[in-house]
Amino acid sequence: MIQLNKAHQEFIEHLKKRGRSGATVLAYGKDISQLIEFLGELQRSHVQEITKEDLEAFMAKLTNSGYTPKSVSRKTNSTKTFFKFLKVQEYVSDDPASFLAHPKVEPKAPRILSKTEYSALRDATKQDVRTYAIVEILLQTGVRIGELARIKLEDLKFGGDDKPGELIIHPMEGHEGRVIPLNKSVQNAVKEYVKIRPEVKDKTLFITKTGKPLLIRNIRSTLDRYFRIAEIPNAKVNDLRHTFVAHHLKRGASLMLVSKIAGHKRLSTTEKYLAYIERPRDEIHELAEL
Repeated sequence: MIQLNKAHQEFIEHLKKRGRSGATVLAYGKDISQLIEFLGELQRSHVQEITKEDLEAFMAKLTNSGYTPKSVSRKTNSTKTFFKFLKVQEYVSDDPASFLAHPKVEPKAPRILSKTEYSALRDATKQDVRTYAIVEILLQTGVRIGELARIKLEDLKFGGDDKPGELIIHPMEGHEGRVIPLNKSVQNAVKEYVKIRPEVKDKTLFITKTGKPLLIRNIRSTLDRYFRIAEIPNAKVNDLRHTFVAHHLKRGASLMLVSKIAGHKRLSTTEKYLAYIERPRDEIHELAEL
């Protein structure tokens, strides 16, 4: 028999070896730690002792404690993944989580900024050259915040009057790499930032005044502050990505093109935005500036 805590440690190591992102490993680790703490209250210390009823009692406790259906669903998924691992390792002969049901989660509509809103955000950041360049990249390319934080100077290829520039996004934590066209607006914003960027050995595009890479949390907190300054309510960094996808689809850009540039793994992810926009009849196969 294997103890829960030891199985938990082996599960975390398994996730790391599989190349799961640090955020994913951390989330699974916390979810399973919470499960183990609850099972301890039931005096369960070995994986073979756990029943489906124990797991259902855990999910019920979460719901009664005020966790949202989305949070409970995530912890259900963590539990199922944990027990699949235990089954593969032959630590359990039967999987008590296999029939564990997910709570019903109503999909939340994406927050799509209006043209007035993202213009106000631009105006608010005009005097902050670095943040203005960050906003332009997020808005004009739809990259993820993690991808933006990893951009190197050599990943940028500026174009001329007759052709767009390019941004190379490298594969990251399960997301495929891709090449994104850069229009004049975003090229100009980045060029202005590069002029005042400190000259340091680190080639990360966005850095602090002391030359260290700008962290995701720094980017998020900075943009949260500018959303408040621009008086844009209930907006987060990822909403610029939603805005990129929605506005290009609204203008008639092809689903395949938008999906490819956004780096969606499935076309169905892009198609979900169609429920929130009015789309023209004719498709176009290029992107315009927002």
